[in-house]
Amino acid sequence: MSRLSRLLTAATVALPLSLAAMSAKAADIVDTAVAAGQFKTLVQAVQAAGLADTLKGSGPFTVFAPTDEAFAKLPAGTVENLLKPENREKLRSVLTYHVVAGKVTSADIAGKTASPKTVQGTTVDIDATKGGVMVDNAKVVKPDIMASNGVIHVIDTVMMPN
Repeated sequence: MSRLSRLLTAATVALPLSLAAMSAKAADIVDTAVAAGQFKTLVQAVQAAGLADTLKGSGPFTVFAPTDEAFAKLPAGTVENLLKPENREKLRSVLTYHVVAGKVTSADIAGKTASPKTVQGTTVDIDATKGGVMVDNAKVVKPDIMASNGVIHVIDTVMMPN
């Protein structure tokens, strides 16, 4: 087989695979969080609060996502209490405090401070002037996890609205 024939054969095999990969839809924020494996508590809370469909919507959203370890740092019983059906509105308030409408990447905020309004209705303080990014009292430990409808920034602490 000539070199040209081998290249054409390889291209014929590779092209459909490339097109399939390009046409595969990127995961939304909820599916991205589920796939990451470190947001089990957050995903459970989002589902209990009835926010999964919203976070699967078109967005874009910026989510400051506390890890399972961040939830574990809360006082004993806090998560269990928030997950009770009678506390659904408080849970929604806590979760929507972690979401900003629009897509804000680390490049957008680098070297700046900001106080964007959260979906919950109050503002959150972002400080990216000291060699890292702090969101209220939480440290961004992994920025810019891209999803089809926004971006996730992993944080080490669950933020509580005032």
